[in-house]
Amino acid sequence: MSDTSAGPRLLGPAEVRQLADRLDLRPTKQRGQNFVIDPNTVRRIVRESGIGPDDVVLEVGPGLGSLTLALLGVARRVVAIEIDDKLAGLLPETVATYAPGQADRFEVVLADAMRVQELPGPPPTALVANLPYNVSVPVLLHLLMLLPSLERGLVMVQAEVADRLAASPGSKVYGVPSVKAAWYADVRRAGAVGRNVFWPAPNVDSGLVSWTRRDPPATTATREQVFEVVDLAFAHRRKVLRGALRELAGSAEAAAAALEQAGVEPMARGESLTVEQFARVAEVLAS
Repeated sequence: MSDTSAGPRLLGPAEVRQLADRLDLRPTKQRGQNFVIDPNTVRRIVRESGIGPDDVVLEVGPGLGSLTLALLGVARRVVAIEIDDKLAGLLPETVATYAPGQADRFEVVLADAMRVQELPGPPPTALVANLPYNVSVPVLLHLLMLLPSLERGLVMVQAEVADRLAASPGSKVYGVPSVKAAWYADVRRAGAVGRNVFWPAPNVDSGLVSWTRRDPPATTATREQVFEVVDLAFAHRRKVLRGALRELAGSAEAAAAALEQAGVEPMARGESLTVEQFARVAEVLAS
């Protein structure tokens, strides 16, 4: 008989292959499916995420359940959003088999994380996920907007996306994802993950990004207005702001006047501005 009070057993390479064979699963690039086969990696993600026994954790793209099982060993409850009906169908059984003592604290939602509007049960406090790499930024931003209850999180994404999300103004890779993520949270790089911990091994490196929710900049502009300015500022990376914001302001002269009023040099480029400065520019343009 299995001991239901024990912690979850984690999946290794053999268990992952076994579960994939049961579903006759051929991982697809289109859905960014690369399954973690190394128990130490999921232990590390859970440890780095800082979640505890009071947390309700949201996981996106749980796949075969490698990270899910590790999360159940620590969190109060785990809700997983899975877009693939075969994977979503198998998950509860996998949890019941490998984490019988924690199975009642798990729920899977068959949905596209980009289109989710609500989740069952108590509001999630943390997001911990190996995000599908092809949609990692839009999924992260959508969930940060949708769920103000999310206080912190740790996500695994493609290494260069991790660099972008955590970049500071003035950095070569600072751009739209950096500014929009900073609207919601303090974001930092939390380490690298090798290719050999996945099956199939991806042809890109992976990185961990950790974030802590903070209040957005104090501004009378709406988030949509600020994000519109951000999108325009980076749409033409080589353009200075007076040119990049010309359409929104009506003319380059009007854009320059608005920038000066916001305390921003009209000949500056988008990559030099903080999220607070973008908010000030949006406020002036909106008024």
